[in-house]
Amino acid sequence: MMRRTTLLTGCTALVLALGATACGGDPVSAGGGDKALSGQTVTVAGVWSGSEQKNFQKVLDAFTAKTGAKTQFVSTGDNVSTVVGSKIEGGNAPDVVMVPQVGVLQQFAKKGWLTGLSATTQKEVDAGYAPVWKKYGSVDGTLYGLYFKAAHKSTVWYSPDALTQAGVKPPTTYEAMLKAGHTVSDSGLAAFAVAGQDGWTLTDWFENIYLSQAGPEKYDALAAHRLKWTDASVVKALTTLGKLFKDKQLIAGGQKEALNTDFPGSVEKVFGPKPEAGMVYEGDFVAGVAHDQFGRTIGQDANFFPFPAVDGGKAPVVSGGDAAVVLKDGKNAKAGMKLLEYLATPEAAAVWAKAGGFLSPNRKLDLASYGDDVTRATAKSLVDAGDSVRFDMSDQAPAAFGGTKGTGEWKLLQDFLRDPSDPKGTAAELEAAAAKAYQGQG
Repeated sequence: MMRRTTLLTGCTALVLALGATACGGDPVSAGGGDKALSGQTVTVAGVWSGSEQKNFQKVLDAFTAKTGAKTQFVSTGDNVSTVVGSKIEGGNAPDVVMVPQVGVLQQFAKKGWLTGLSATTQKEVDAGYAPVWKKYGSVDGTLYGLYFKAAHKSTVWYSPDALTQAGVKPPTTYEAMLKAGHTVSDSGLAAFAVAGQDGWTLTDWFENIYLSQAGPEKYDALAAHRLKWTDASVVKALTTLGKLFKDKQLIAGGQKEALNTDFPGSVEKVFGPKPEAGMVYEGDFVAGVAHDQFGRTIGQDANFFPFPAVDGGKAPVVSGGDAAVVLKDGKNAKAGMKLLEYLATPEAAAVWAKAGGFLSPNRKLDLASYGDDVTRATAKSLVDAGDSVRFDMSDQAPAAFGGTKGTGEWKLLQDFLRDPSDPKGTAAELEAAAAKAYQGQG
């Protein structure tokens, strides 16, 4: 996720004004610079808005400069699956979709909506990506998704000033983190800003705790629903999370305000002009918001520590990513495939890497492309993790359970934030929702 890996604020409705379809003849190289796609428009749909949409547009503009193709970005908001499905039914399917969940990619492929990626793209993926990224982009042996943007979702961001004033150093265990949070709270700021209005952030909290506490084998089993959500390990992780949720000293404004705080708002509570909290847990993309919207210098007045180990387990490394896919029903799918061939190159990744708030899983991207040492170190950590990376669990689930606003895991964890008194009951509700969603997928 995406949560997920993204800013999910607002939804921009754009008219899908598509140009002429690609003509026959010799293949067009996205990097050829021959402007062979001049006069055509590639429509791209994705969850991004705000600074992320602005920075992705720079990548699209670079594609335009190379090929002559115009681009049009449509922000879908949270419900990518629903929005794209309705556009396909309405006969105005986008050409390319940036899919923020593995489960949604699998759903699209099984519905027959996707085109397998070109040999050129596959060659770039084989050369530049760890096999795990190809695995999560494939369904039944066919590669449909190119992971252009990745997320390192085991990072806790903090204000160095806030921790220094409280006399606190970045903790290395979960218990130490909560203890440090109380010390920060005693110094006048709440410990954490929690974005409870966006259910995906709550799934990320759970996943980091669960991976460290229960271990990778159970994590994989739960992600595939081979293990039920009523398992004792799930109840234990919810109990651990509930201790944080019900502690008014730790959460800025308490549970009620957390439920009214979206992801950008949670970053603002730490790095905005009127700080209310010392720390905010979320992925590396926090840096992009802290820098772009609040002028923070990453590494100086905004920094992170790894999500700490829970109950003696290993520190978790959870990742997510946005995969570019090509829809069969897009009016300009052929030009859309050329966009993916470009996105697969380190040249395309370098455009957003320079802008900030971005990680690429492409190991051929020069780390010098990133604008600061903190992002550079985070990117190196993600690439070096290789196949040991564990994907965001909710992103692997069917969208009805793990990726839809107001339902499934997102809603149930929001309910749990509101009242964390019954972890066992919440686990039972999660299992009921998961069972229904996985049965529907089958």
